[in-house]
Amino acid sequence: MRASRNSKLYPHPRANAGFTLIELMVTIAMLTIIVSISGPSVSTQLANQRVKATAATLESVLNKVRPESLIRQQNITVIYKDSSSPKQLILQDTSNNTIAYFNINDQSDIRQVISPFIVANVIFKANKVLIDSAEVVYTLCDQSSSKERPKQVRINSIANISIINAGSCS
Repeated sequence: MRASRNSKLYPHPRANAGFTLIELMVTIAMLTIIVSISGPSVSTQLANQRVKATAATLESVLNKVRPESLIRQQNITVIYKDSSSPKQLILQDTSNNTIAYFNINDQSDIRQVISPFIVANVIFKANKVLIDSAEVVYTLCDQSSSKERPKQVRINSIANISIINAGSCS
């Protein structure tokens, strides 16, 4: 009985008491190096996610305009307003009444081109055709990063919408 009471499970309790200062400093230095390497790629990923979310919002808005113009039997204009905060996509009828508006991330940048002219608005006719254009291209970028992959939302003359990875943000 005495032998079991005197025997110790850990013969040197102070040897396993904790970490040394050098071990902690090496661990912190390694973590700092890992975070500094992964930091830029994380910010690029966030920029890509913002661009992807803006493209999905834009596609959703454009898909809502087509049936809305049919239901109302009037032209509907899609207006991109980047002067407000947050940025907005606004749907207006022929009497300039606002039908709906959708907020866009403030760091997103939408450049709109109707081949080959730059315009402010896109108008959907009641028969699901765009007015006076062969194709509309929205190029989506992120203002906070120059390394993100831009996306383009394309609308052809019969109002079919597609999203592709293309374009330039410079």
